[in-house]
Amino acid sequence: MHTVLLLEDDPATRERLAGIVRASPGLALAGAFGDLKSALAWLTAHEPPRVLLVDLQLPDGSGIDLIRAAQRLAPQAEAMVISVFGDEAHVVSAIEAGATGYLLKDASADEIAQAITRLLAGEAPISSAIARHLLRRFRATPALPTPAVASPLTTREGEVLQLIAKGLSYQRIAETLVMSPHTVTTHIKQIYRKLAVNSRGEAVFEAQQLGLLPTQRP
Repeated sequence: MHTVLLLEDDPATRERLAGIVRASPGLALAGAFGDLKSALAWLTAHEPPRVLLVDLQLPDGSGIDLIRAAQRLAPQAEAMVISVFGDEAHVVSAIEAGATGYLLKDASADEIAQAITRLLAGEAPISSAIARHLLRRFRATPALPTPAVASPLTTREGEVLQLIAKGLSYQRIAETLVMSPHTVTTHIKQIYRKLAVNSRGEAVFEAQQLGLLPTQRP
């Protein structure tokens, strides 16, 4: 039985990921934590897990610190990041720290379960949107800097996108911007159309590549 240590600060997402692990044959949830300090304390005091599922943006630090600690305390553990941030800086920082997998948070339950299985089989699962971006970057030839393009989004759509990037639900976005959930859905559909994406994670990723969101520190 392969044990899994989960680090995710959002309670609903943490429970979703924990449920995926519990429902996956051959996997056992060793612990699920919402802050870096608790996860580090567990890792120090217990038998090393086989897999770490790690979020990056935490209330008391970065999940990258847990990955680095695991390199010292549990070198046999495989680390996979599950984050809303798929920009190059976060991906490269996570890989340099020791992560061997990287998924966007909107991956389906089957995709996450399969990714863990692939990770244990020695593969390096990565979300397709991130892989496409990295491939485009490595294939690109050097070019002169070009001026930043104007945002294709309206001011209101930009505000909605900022809250999507923070992980807020549609209901929370509606409450924050004082609009109906139906209006939020309409704005999100327009964002998806303008950015040519199909999910929240891809919308955040593409917006970061276009410079429509402020750079987040790993």
